Amino acid sequence: MEKRSDGRDETKRLTGSLLGFVLREWLLAAAAAGFLLTAIEIGRLDLCSAAEAEILLLLWALFVVVRGLENSGLMARLARRLEGGSGAAVKLVVATFFLAMLVTNDAALVVIVPLTLGLDLKRRDLLVICEALAANAGAALSPLGNPQNLFIYWFYQLEPLEFMRAMAAFSLPFLLLLPLLAGRLARQREPGPPRAEAGAAGVSAKAVIYFLLLVVVLLSVLHLLPSAAGFAVLFFALLFDRRSLKVDYALLFTFLFFFGLTGNLKIMLARQFAHGEHVFLLSALASQIISNVPAALLFAKFTTNWKALLWGVNTGGFGSLFGSFANLIAWRLYLAHRPATEPPGFTLRFLLFGYGAFFLAAGLYFLVGRGGLPG
Repeated sequence: MEKRSDGRDETKRLTGSLLGFVLREWLLAAAAAGFLLTAIEIGRLDLCSAAEAEILLLLWALFVVVRGLENSGLMARLARRLEGGSGAAVKLVVATFFLAMLVTNDAALVVIVPLTLGLDLKRRDLLVICEALAANAGAALSPLGNPQNLFIYWFYQLEPLEFMRAMAAFSLPFLLLLPLLAGRLARQREPGPPRAEAGAAGVSAKAVIYFLLLVVVLLSVLHLLPSAAGFAVLFFALLFDRRSLKVDYALLFTFLFFFGLTGNLKIMLARQFAHGEHVFLLSALASQIISNVPAALLFAKFTTNWKALLWGVNTGGFGSLFGSFANLIAWRLYLAHRPATEPPGFTLRFLLFGYGAFFLAAGLYFLVGRGGLPG
């Protein structure tokens, strides 16, 4: 009887652990289930392409670099500097906007969000949301800002100034609005007794190495170095700082399954879609489900209206968590630092702000974005 009871208890523990994992990592579970179902439908089991594998490698390297910078004490030192000055929230949102133009919205958030979470601000949740919106808005202004921009830039053989002129009316209103919003919502706390500074002994010498490794990763993102340079980060951490390898692997596997899912959905949608009408609305709405990168790849095959497509997929980056990988990164990084009871409220606020930006961008398109569209 005791053996049977022990077996039942063990089964209950395993079931509870599995259920707890699914509830905690629901996005990973949904992406995996979606990939398997769509793979069965189309008979395709490819998880990711070579280019997507490079993205995963660089994302992994970025996570490790940022964790290394956190462990070195540099993030805490920078957070204390920002906290001591005025307008920390405004500075972070503006920095996110311009950093996303240069190093992609994903990379900008991987650097900025952990820094934000080290600040003593009243509403860090709303500040992280503003940063996610700023990353998507800033990235839209540059061919290097996100993968879909780079694809459209090369596919339609555009000029840099031509590209930036087309997206100025999209990005600049957010550059004016988001810092003001963040400054009002995420104000600093009232001055109190000096806090005991964790890591007051100073910044570790490894901070310099990780900063150089961050430069290596960013140069790889800009295609100035091969993506394989990301292995330098992983080898360094494996040999000299294994604590930095403790990153959010659930998020990396979520991306892996999501790549496979969106690839399958792209094939399924391509069977039904055979014309290029209403490019803006279709690409913006499709991005809510399959993300804006595969939406750009899909709709580019059916239209020469590159400006409508460009506005559509960048507008689609706002809204749902799936609209842009940057949304998933900001959402996940914040929740990794917060109590388990907070996710539903934060997710609801994230979606409300995201869809507010989505409809604002859509309104801007119909007011000013359609002028002079190519045929």
